[in-house]
Amino acid sequence: MPGLLWEENVDLQAYNTFNVKSTARYLVRIRSPSDLAELVALPQFQSNRQLILGGGSNILFGNDRFNGVIVKNEIQGIEVVSEDHRHTCLRVGGGVEWTSLVNYCIDQDLGGLENLSMIPGTVGAAPIQNIGAYGVELGDVLLSVEVCDLGTGDMKTMTKEDCALGYRDSIFKHTSIVLMVCFITIKVTKAQFHRVTINYASMQHALQEKGITAPTIRSVSEIVCLMRRRKLPDPTVLGNAGSFFKNVICDQSVRNTLQQMHADIPWISKPDGRCIIPTAWLIEKYGWKGRQIGRAGVYVGHALVLVNLGGAQGSEILSLAEAISQDIWIKMGLLLKPEVNIVK
Repeated sequence: MPGLLWEENVDLQAYNTFNVKSTARYLVRIRSPSDLAELVALPQFQSNRQLILGGGSNILFGNDRFNGVIVKNEIQGIEVVSEDHRHTCLRVGGGVEWTSLVNYCIDQDLGGLENLSMIPGTVGAAPIQNIGAYGVELGDVLLSVEVCDLGTGDMKTMTKEDCALGYRDSIFKHTSIVLMVCFITIKVTKAQFHRVTINYASMQHALQEKGITAPTIRSVSEIVCLMRRRKLPDPTVLGNAGSFFKNVICDQSVRNTLQQMHADIPWISKPDGRCIIPTAWLIEKYGWKGRQIGRAGVYVGHALVLVNLGGAQGSEILSLAEAISQDIWIKMGLLLKPEVNIVK
């Protein structure tokens, strides 16, 4: 098909960090928005199920075949679109590796993304998930998102408010329209105007260990990378997608009930009055940390991480996740929600 990199019966094992085997009927690589205009005009594309794929770091293929079209976002580019004495605005292609963007900003002494260091995946997935870590989310720097409606080929720009960002959530997860993120625009700080976020006790402790009393964006990034390496497995060794479940968000009355059951249950207050209950604590409390079912297991170093112990099918990992969820529901009355995108 002219201009498009179109493949059939594609092995997806190398395209997902869980390292599970699955085959896509079709895979097409998108290098520019003009490729999308060509793609959406094809009857073969519109008549098939569609799935947008970035780095494959937040996805679980639950079946051994995806009978549709995988749209691989490979749109590149980091461009300065405006700046003033305090800020720089960057327009970034959806296919850019997230880590590459963070490293670019640190090398250019641009602040705001340092807490999001070493998050796997691509820029295009960032607003969909509203990625976040250590007290910072994409929404803190996001200005707008340029998307393509894969049903019509229409391009449009969405403001941050249009995206309805929430905790690991956005409008993109709640619409029947398939929207591909082609570019995002972010606003980051220039030198002398950085305000590093080090609210987490673990970050403060790690900085103290290193003797860092005046943290810079680079030192914060290095500390974040250090902590992530300590607690998260290398997906090239143990297939995984990082945190499998979201933390539980509940109201004060539910938290009070839980405290009567477990006086030691940890929680964090949200500005809206609700509470965050760490799901890792729940999973560990009920003995799932380090357990395995078949070739899928709960990582011994972090209870939120499910791992492929070698040769696991996506269905095995999904069965483990469902067993954990059911156990927590029966014992605590709490519904665990996956952070990972499950494709069946």
